[in-house]
Amino acid sequence: MRSVRPQLPAQRGELRDRHEDGHHLHHLVWRLGPGVRVCSSAVLGGGIGPRAWILNAQVPGGYPRLDPDRHLAEIAASEGLTGPGAGLMTAADVAAYTTGHDGGVTTTVTTGLGVRGWAAAPESVTRTPHRPGTVNIVLTLPAALSDAALVNAVATATEAKVQALLDAGLDCSGTPTDAVCVAAPEPGPDGGEPFAGPRSTWGARIARAVHTAVLAGARPARDLS
Repeated sequence: MRSVRPQLPAQRGELRDRHEDGHHLHHLVWRLGPGVRVCSSAVLGGGIGPRAWILNAQVPGGYPRLDPDRHLAEIAASEGLTGPGAGLMTAADVAAYTTGHDGGVTTTVTTGLGVRGWAAAPESVTRTPHRPGTVNIVLTLPAALSDAALVNAVATATEAKVQALLDAGLDCSGTPTDAVCVAAPEPGPDGGEPFAGPRSTWGARIARAVHTAVLAGARPARDLS
């Protein structure tokens, strides 16, 4: 009997471009392959489950469509992506993505901070329509995580994002439409790593990689403010 190495998720997204309604736009594609599952807040394919790909697509400011999930599915089909996937959307310049790496964790971030603020806001603010500016975080790691650890990884990534925004001199916790995707191998009989908080082995690596990538993307936004 031979051991079978778990399928590792693709570490880097592939930058692609397209033309839509007179706009030249970019998107990032991760072709994950089999044996990978994703925990995400993505508008398409969110939740926890097996995913064959991740797509982070740029759209124009003032995005007019009311069916972002269908739009993302159309872009995925044009790339030949099949099977279940996760799709994110942003008005940020996807070609200006930033990355962070730590101990096998790779984080890719697209940073749009034109509409930013604090998560806990008055009700009058929460009723205001929001444009898809968005800080999108996609992170991949080679270690299988339990369900609880996957959720914990999303929380850790979010904490690190806020820390980076503050370190960049921005008075905010993010935008109203930020999203996170965590891709990791499916766990075996052991159930995967049980923890991904910021003081666990993998959580600490996630936090540092996310902080590096978000800080690199947020500093130009601060300079333009």
